Amino acid sequence: QLQLVESGGGLVQPGGSLRLSCAASGFTLEDYAIGWFRQAPGKEREGVSCISSNGVTTNYADSVKGRFAVSRDTASNTVYLQMNSLKPEDTAVYYCAADPPYLGIQAMCVTSRYEYNYWGQGTQVTVSS
Repeated sequence: QLQLVESGGGLVQPGGSLRLSCAASGFTLEDYAIGWFRQAPGKEREGVSCISSNGVTTNYADSVKGRFAVSRDTASNTVYLQMNSLKPEDTAVYYCAADPPYLGIQAMCVTSRYEYNYWGQGTQVTVSS
């Protein structure tokens, strides 16, 4: 059974950093693209970042470029989202999601939530002084 479990959320001051983890089970990262998403109260879920199934390609939303970095550890089957220079507007529940490679292309990933069928339960990130 495919399962994703996020962790690492919490309360951080503006300018601070957090690293989120997404532990995958029931499948191997080499077979699935992973996306990170977030949803703030009253807003739609938006794509933040993704990493392709072959680990070569990463993409980021404009709002987080230069501040967030996605990576993965295939040995532990875990994907990470390093978040630096956090802002109050980054406050949201963060989710990771998985799906087979977009269009079957292992070097491709997308940040559209409609392209992912498997989701974790989310972890809360609050940026506040």
